[in-house]
Amino acid sequence: MYLYENDFYGWTQQQAKLLRNKQLEQIDWENLAEEIADMGRSEKRELGSRLEILIMHLLKWQFQPSFRSRSWQLTIKEQRLRLEKLLAENPSLKSSLEDVKLTSYSLGVINAEKETGLSSFPATCPYSLQEILNPAFFPE
Repeated sequence: MYLYENDFYGWTQQQAKLLRNKQLEQIDWENLAEEIADMGRSEKRELGSRLEILIMHLLKWQFQPSFRSRSWQLTIKEQRLRLEKLLAENPSLKSSLEDVKLTSYSLGVINAEKETGLSSFPATCPYSLQEILNPAFFPE
């Protein structure tokens, strides 16, 4: 426990070594289980964050056509690629996409309102997951 609280990196290396050597009686099971669960939550948070940024830029693209820029286009492309990579590395996250989209849309709207000064965004997400993730989709 001391190492976990005072030298996290050292603790991780120690736990990995104990696992590799099958010294199971010395494993810090409680903290190890918590850290593994946190790793999964971290991946899900990243999914939400990437969807939020992508949705915000899709909204800006659709509702401020006169301000469309290469920067917005590149951000949309980048977030789609990062989402594709994240989902390829963590296929079980796909089952969370629809739920995560709901929260991400709400946060995306808040950020789009801050950046654009507009307050006329739809109450529910106007894009399907298929559209959001489609590299060719740019809403008009």
